[in-house]
Amino acid sequence: MPNSSSISQFLLLALADTRQLQLLHFWLLLGIYLAALLGNGLISTAVACHHRLHTPMYFFLLNLALLDLGCISTTLPKAMANALWDNRHISYSGCAAQVFFFLFLFSAEYCILTIMSYDRYVAICKPLHYGTLMDRRSCATMTAAAWGTMILYSLLHTANTFSLPLCHGNAVDQFFCEIPQILKLSCSKSYLKEFGLIVFCVPLELGCFVFIVVSYVQIFRAVLKMPSEQGRHKAFSTCLPHLAVVSLFLSTGMVAYLKPLSISSPSLQLVVSFLYSVVPPAVNPLIYSMRNQELRDALWKLVNKCVSKAVSCLSFSKNCNADFN
Repeated sequence: MPNSSSISQFLLLALADTRQLQLLHFWLLLGIYLAALLGNGLISTAVACHHRLHTPMYFFLLNLALLDLGCISTTLPKAMANALWDNRHISYSGCAAQVFFFLFLFSAEYCILTIMSYDRYVAICKPLHYGTLMDRRSCATMTAAAWGTMILYSLLHTANTFSLPLCHGNAVDQFFCEIPQILKLSCSKSYLKEFGLIVFCVPLELGCFVFIVVSYVQIFRAVLKMPSEQGRHKAFSTCLPHLAVVSLFLSTGMVAYLKPLSISSPSLQLVVSFLYSVVPPAVNPLIYSMRNQELRDALWKLVNKCVSKAVSCLSFSKNCNADFN
């Protein structure tokens, strides 16, 4: 039986068996990837360039967009390359890097969503103290704490996982490397070390979930007490996109990690992993832009500015060619 010291590469799960389906999956993944890059890139640029969007809510949205970009860029490019070149291999170091970055970005996004729920709670339930509680320093501190803590969290999990001896081959039943699939390759009882670390970290993850639920219970209670219907509508419109993103994030993650083992199969595993690793980063920009008029206006101005510059450059190029001729 091979051990971890003799393994130099892993075999990822193939997206399809036939060449035609592999190419179809490549173009499908490429379209989704480009859509995610465009959506999250536009939101990041709009928030960074428009001073009206330099508020705590959009600052956290900028962080969420950057994390979504990183998350989908960790998994899809390798999957697309394997589908295009009819390959399943990933190096040992590449697999470890995928595990680290995906876990870091995924868990950091969970923390940012938790902070965003606190931001909405303060904005609606304690509006008079919003400027004090959510000033620039507080926002930067909370964000830095989320990123820094999750880097250490992911580094600890990755180092612990890849320190385990692997005795069950190198075939990963997933289109990217993730900890549960690596643990299936470990020797008997050696995975208990990582399992103990996961159990130790569960209170942190459960604490974030409870915090989000309690925050929204308080938010809905405060909104329902508002005398103005317009005020209630405005409060709900700022909360619904975040609540939709949180619901999508948690529901896909729970389906992936809490589904019964008895109904597990490679094809089902592929679909479920696609749902929680690819769909949220691609759909989140659409959710936020649909319900946020201020963000839509900023995106529209940004797109018009880019189109105007492109047209001006094209016209200038044509005039130069005409003068030259």
